[in-house]
Amino acid sequence: MNSTLSTTKDPLNGQMRKAFRGVAHHLDPVVSISDRGLSDGIIAETERALNDHELIKIKVDALAKSERLAITQLLAERTQATVVQNIGKVAVLYRKNHRANPKLSNVARFLG
Repeated sequence: MNSTLSTTKDPLNGQMRKAFRGVAHHLDPVVSISDRGLSDGIIAETERALNDHELIKIKVDALAKSERLAITQLLAERTQATVVQNIGKVAVLYRKNHRANPKLSNVARFLG
């Protein structure tokens, strides 16, 4: 089942969201959240990954779907990112970095 969530201000239109899902398909998760939930370390690591890559995959190991969606949404809010997609235990987050390194940014490397 494919469900898509977003933060209250969704900067992505349908075409951008589709392009980002295509790029994310080939990415590996760079952040893994255990069934213990969010911690300051996970938020910091997500911040670093979003700064470097702009578009990232995360893995959420919570058992219930509602918990996974809530954790993903909370992480997006805490990092001011947009949830592009949620499928199973994997979510895709995006946050624009105007000074992103083109060699690290998944957006610049695959769509630029």
